[in-house]
Amino acid sequence: MNKSEYPQLKLKAIELRKKGLSYNEIKKDLGISKSTVKYWCMNITLNPNDKKRLYTRQVLLMARGPQSQKERRGREIANIIEKAEKEIKLPISFEAYRLAGAFLYWAEGRKTKKFEITNSDPYLVLFMVKWFERIFGITPQNLRASLNIYPQQNELAIKQFWSKLTGIPLENFGKSFVKPLSKNYKKNNLYYGTIKIMVLRGTDMRHRVFGWIKAALKEIEPEIEITQKEWKTLKETPRPVNLPRETDDLIAPITQW
Repeated sequence: MNKSEYPQLKLKAIELRKKGLSYNEIKKDLGISKSTVKYWCMNITLNPNDKKRLYTRQVLLMARGPQSQKERRGREIANIIEKAEKEIKLPISFEAYRLAGAFLYWAEGRKTKKFEITNSDPYLVLFMVKWFERIFGITPQNLRASLNIYPQQNELAIKQFWSKLTGIPLENFGKSFVKPLSKNYKKNNLYYGTIKIMVLRGTDMRHRVFGWIKAALKEIEPEIEITQKEWKTLKETPRPVNLPRETDDLIAPITQW
């Protein structure tokens, strides 16, 4: 902007400020910086009505701001997801499919004794049911299930939901665990509860799953082993024990890892 235009712009800015316009409104109207507008109009006092109007407008903008930001962020996330979907080549190869299920089991499944996975997400649960069948030949009719729900939920309806989704017969559902009421239970109120899917006599299958995971992580295994060796003293940390209160003579020995 040509500096020769400043005197005229200054007069215009002062005029608009006297009419009760905000600094941002003047900035937008004249195409100059907000700091310049504030400098030019610093000595102008607004009348009570103009102050009230600007205050009300500011409050409305502040109230609308978080919602506006949330909507904008929502659009950004939707765009990211849409682009990411196009990065995946379908259909997924058998090897990728097998590893996807293996890593999901690593994250959400039981690590010892039994072959079972627990989750509340219908997408993840159905994926794993289909994965068990495709990878191990275990049909839904041969799976067992149980629920983890809240007292206020309809146990039968939730069983019917999961049975219809997964194909696991209702008679294959065991006794549900009902969480006791607490002051925070509403914050964790999962609509469908949490379902545990169990593979009978699946110990060897579980070992195979962790064998696949180990093979996939072969490249980073040396780094893990070296770091664990350097920090081996962490495994020597004594376990905490509950000490008897009545007499020191009954103190149990400290166990090691």
